[in-house]
Amino acid sequence: MNRAVLTTAWLGTVDYQQALELQEALAALRQAGAIGDTLLLLEHPHVYTLGRGADQRFLLAPPPGVPVHRVSRGGQVTYHGPGQLVGYPILKLEGAARDVHQYVRALELVIIETLRAYAIGAQRREKLTGVWVEERKIASIGIGIRRWVTLHGFALNVNSDLSFFERIVPCGIQGCRMTSIAREGRAEASTAGAAQIVAQRFAEVFSYAWIEPVSAAETWTVLSSGGAPKRSGPSAADPYEVDCG
Repeated sequence: MNRAVLTTAWLGTVDYQQALELQEALAALRQAGAIGDTLLLLEHPHVYTLGRGADQRFLLAPPPGVPVHRVSRGGQVTYHGPGQLVGYPILKLEGAARDVHQYVRALELVIIETLRAYAIGAQRREKLTGVWVEERKIASIGIGIRRWVTLHGFALNVNSDLSFFERIVPCGIQGCRMTSIAREGRAEASTAGAAQIVAQRFAEVFSYAWIEPVSAAETWTVLSSGGAPKRSGPSAADPYEVDCG
């Protein structure tokens, strides 16, 4: 499906709860047709998140002071933190694009093509969601879809402190080993640099005609102007469709 413009925003480091509120606001505007498709790219301070149906026992021993959020996305427990690029696409899936499986596979392809730019060979693994370098997982995916507008998204380890993954069972996969772009030999990689590549690859994979970058300040005006409802946490009333990884 050919699309017109993808709005992208590099937000730098954003508190997880604030990012969740921003997603909710933008999703409501996208559902109303007030904005177009948007890709938020950012980092989080140290945080663990669990999907709506995640098993608490996979959260082994989070370090003191690191917050834990249960949210309306697919998947088990994962870690976000400095050095990890997080992408939150706020897209309206229409026509043939209303296919959750197809959407998740496309997100995986975005990451695979991004890693190709770093000369890192990555691939999918059968029956598992996410992106892998051999047997090591480098990117996770957990999505939510409400009224066919997407929320949540993907996390790519760029130069993350991988020891934080040792406090959980990543994505509920016993024995899962995590890796990063830096660990795979590209120590110079930065999240801001990876964000530029991801934005380009995302536009290519999802067939946007062009990218329109907007500033972080402009993006945050959605909340300061009260342009859409602010909500947090999972709600049984939200008709989410989910996938995980």
